[in-house]
Amino acid sequence: MSRTTIADVAREAGVTKATVSHALSGKRPISEETRTKVLAAARKLDWAPSQSARALATSRANAIAVVLARDPEVIANDSFFPAFIAGVESVLAETETALVLQVVQGREAEERAYRTLARGRADGALLLDLRTEDWRVPFLDELGLPTVLVGAYDGDSPFSCVRTDDAAPVRELIARLRAEGHTRIAHVSGPLDYVHSAARAAAYTAAVGSDELLREGDFTAASGRDITEELLALPERPTAILYSNDTMAIAGLSLARSRGLTIPRDLAISGFDDDHLSAHLSPALTSVSSDPAARGRAAARLLQDALVGAEPRTEVVDCNVVHFRESTGS
Repeated sequence: MSRTTIADVAREAGVTKATVSHALSGKRPISEETRTKVLAAARKLDWAPSQSARALATSRANAIAVVLARDPEVIANDSFFPAFIAGVESVLAETETALVLQVVQGREAEERAYRTLARGRADGALLLDLRTEDWRVPFLDELGLPTVLVGAYDGDSPFSCVRTDDAAPVRELIARLRAEGHTRIAHVSGPLDYVHSAARAAAYTAAVGSDELLREGDFTAASGRDITEELLALPERPTAILYSNDTMAIAGLSLARSRGLTIPRDLAISGFDDDHLSAHLSPALTSVSSDPAARGRAAARLLQDALVGAEPRTEVVDCNVVHFRESTGS
């Protein structure tokens, strides 16, 4: 039997060989409908383009990158990252595009990583952990590296962006807690220079009318434990605490129980990101599922579009859902 060729795929999809090439290599914009037909034909015929030939023809690395300037401990224990990466990979697999993941320590290392990517290691990047004033946005623009921002970034940017509403679930949580009689509600945020942490903290402060019980954490279990201990030592301690991720919330819940408090009778607790174990704790943890995989899929699609010359655009992913469970008395 003869080997399947690009001509066979073009015939099956009802397009030209050039269109098949463009759909997979990104030489020019291709409609989503056409690209879907090409991919379906390629799958049906069990055909894949030569990686080396495609790279030579397009002068591309056939890879996109994610650079994380975070403590590896946080990455290892945060449920967001593996789910986000899974969403990205589900899109990249369609065109056999590689994902380059690099963890760095400090700004200089991060700058070096992006310079290396721009010199040909990757065709584009997904930018996570956006800061309120993020030096990386103009830096990546200067490097000419196609990029998609993942987060509700409000600064000037030439890039496409995946946005979510991080404030709405905080308002919903506080409204429920107030309806159940709580008046001393604390919030343990993530680092406040992160866009999503700042948005949640601002929503919290506006909802309760004060930042007296706002504390800045760093997403680690140690941070959740230590800040919970500080809050419980106050002369008038909170009766409810909202944490900015489940790791801090679970550590806080454990600390509170070790101090003899009953959850939720003495202290209501909620988390964020809805770790897969949170619903199975005793008591089950109220949390906010944020569907990182959906964000990953949206970000990868936007970057694919950017690589073939599409105009920057913003996509809002409506994915945050509050799951009320026993830890808040629900």
